[in-house]
Amino acid sequence: KHKDVHIKEGEMFLLPARIPHSPQRQANTVGLVVERRRLLTETDCLRYYVDNTTDTLFEKWFYCHDLGTQLVPIIKEFMASKQGKTGRPDPNEVFREPPFQMNTLNVMLPFSFKDWLDKQRPSLASGRPIDMFGAQFETEAMVFGPGKTETTVRQSDVWIWQLEGSSRVTMNEQEFTLSAGDSLLIPEHNQYLWQRDEGTVALFVVQNPERKRP
Repeated sequence: KHKDVHIKEGEMFLLPARIPHSPQRQANTVGLVVERRRLLTETDCLRYYVDNTTDTLFEKWFYCHDLGTQLVPIIKEFMASKQGKTGRPDPNEVFREPPFQMNTLNVMLPFSFKDWLDKQRPSLASGRPIDMFGAQFETEAMVFGPGKTETTVRQSDVWIWQLEGSSRVTMNEQEFTLSAGDSLLIPEHNQYLWQRDEGTVALFVVQNPERKRP
């Protein structure tokens, strides 16, 4: 069933894969959304529902490479359609079987990232990274404190957001210095070495499609 999830300033929320969703952003707000590039075998769907039901009114499947340009033509197509004008499905249209099973998992509640982080500081100060959501999700989100990640290679893009302190990432014989507020994208299949100074708090995000659950 439909459910509204309100995300307030400073809160974090993980939406699992394969759950239909419709982000609604209020005026004068700024939010950070992390999504990976789609595999060539993956498709997305823009779907409209009959009011106050979970019945499909209109849908269009497509390979997503740029939502900013791809959604507008589909939305215009819907607005001009009989379904868009009447709010009733076309009885002659047969909707395709989705290429994946929809996820019926109960979603988490948004939480204050700052409050959560403050509780983890003793562990971070000791050099132990914190896994935020566990291995059951495709998104791997870790928070790191001071320490060193030896030379490694990831099969997916890595995004680092330096929240506090400073660190240095060496990649392709080039060193990148991160100060509080800086972020760095490490492209897939690139070797990197990450050295984190005392006082570091950094968010580390990887979305590896091989972690997808059926």
